[in-house]
Amino acid sequence: MKKLLFCLLLGVVLVGAGCSDADVASYNLSKDADYFKIQRRIVFYNGINGEYMLTIEGRCSLGNQDPSGQLSVTCKTGEDQYKKHFLGLSDNVTYFVEQIDAKNVDANHYKVIFKPSVIIPDIDLK
Repeated sequence: MKKLLFCLLLGVVLVGAGCSDADVASYNLSKDADYFKIQRRIVFYNGINGEYMLTIEGRCSLGNQDPSGQLSVTCKTGEDQYKKHFLGLSDNVTYFVEQIDAKNVDANHYKVIFKPSVIIPDIDLK
């Protein structure tokens, strides 16, 4: 476990070397959004007819490992309650994400967040 922590911290230090303040702030904002700390508005737009198709607002995180042409949006709706939306993208459908509220983040230090519940699995016995 100590070796794993050391490797993770070393990776963060090496990745952070030479980054601008904007890069670090951007990374920290994305990290906060992935932990549902940032209000966002996600708008899907039809480029052919110029109309908005769908708007999602709330504490939402975009899928990071989505296949090409797809987007998943996971939103926190309450204490331990979430909704996940799957959307298909095409050559005429695009989206943009707006951060609704300003957020204070450190531009000089990366965030490293450890969640024991993810490291130590919850096992159900039947």
